Amino acid sequence: MTCDGASTAVDWAPIQYAGRADRIRSRLDDHRVEALAVTDMTNVRWLTGFTGSNASVAVLPDRLVLVTDGRYRDRATDELAAADVEAEVVVGFTHDAQHEAFVSAFGGIATVGAAARSLVHARWQVLAAELPLVTVDGLIEDERRTKDAGEIARISEACRCADAALAEVAPMLVEGPTEADVRMELEYRMRRNGADGPSYDTIVASGPSHAARPHHQAGKRQIVEGDTVVIDVGALVDGYHSDMTRSYVIGDPTPEQRDVYQLLLAVQVAGLRAVTSGVATRDVDAVCRSMSVEAGYGDWFLHSTGHGVGLLIHEDPFVSPASTADLRVGDVVTVEPGLYRVGFGGFRIEDLVEVTETGCRILTASPKDTPCPPSPPTI
Repeated sequence: MTCDGASTAVDWAPIQYAGRADRIRSRLDDHRVEALAVTDMTNVRWLTGFTGSNASVAVLPDRLVLVTDGRYRDRATDELAAADVEAEVVVGFTHDAQHEAFVSAFGGIATVGAAARSLVHARWQVLAAELPLVTVDGLIEDERRTKDAGEIARISEACRCADAALAEVAPMLVEGPTEADVRMELEYRMRRNGADGPSYDTIVASGPSHAARPHHQAGKRQIVEGDTVVIDVGALVDGYHSDMTRSYVIGDPTPEQRDVYQLLLAVQVAGLRAVTSGVATRDVDAVCRSMSVEAGYGDWFLHSTGHGVGLLIHEDPFVSPASTADLRVGDVVTVEPGLYRVGFGGFRIEDLVEVTETGCRILTASPKDTPCPPSPPTI
């Protein structure tokens, strides 16, 4: 899809689904299990390429079994074939039939790993009554961190869609729209620029109170001169997310607004420079947090510095003081420090980056060198 909405052929690199099951099998011994029960739909998609809303996958020593319902009989077969994933697709037309098929797939297996964090307690109890379950949390999520070329291509395209939409909408900020007006325009224009939809409920936060709330929900407040405005916008493309924040001042910034914005821009650039393979995520957070504290704005820094992005908008690794993860080549993470205070408003600057051996590649391209939106075009 081009920027004017005209259809074009999509020429992204393919996602390398083949081999993912073997990557999981190679780690089962570390968890002392012989097989893995996969019930989280995001993990099912990553593993097999299946995009429906109901399925479970048995990762067995020598084969995969995907169990779904009758709505997805042909779709599951077609999507797994397109993904070059060899698996047996079993259809159960009732919940009981699906449960029986899934349990039967593990016949003869002595230990079955399952993610307690993604299974509701009731289903864990039902499965545990018939399977020798062992808690194995985070195995597929850890593998999901490393994005292949096909995944990076889709995330990059999602970034392009959001960049294009923001470029069209930012000039409208000086015309007095409501926050909801801006959100609606952004989400519509992301679709016009090729996205499947927004990554999340687009954040448009304005003024001395709303802009001080990092996750404000856009409402009917009119954006007026003197406001700080935080716009957090991301697009969804073929299941993959983007995430970006830009901040503005409507009209001429006050000295305080200019000083706070320039500080935050320096903090965010320092955070970007800290990102590289092998660096602890908490150290990236510490770079941004310490600069804010040293400048006297420590109590304005209200959230962590970033998070992973992929099939989910928030996924491993998290860039926070509590994180124990190190960055790896192929991670896609945000760097998004923010400074907020009721009465002042707030600013957040966020880029999405791909971690490389020598640093990072920035995937978001919207300008961030000024807190003032450009004037609307002359007609």
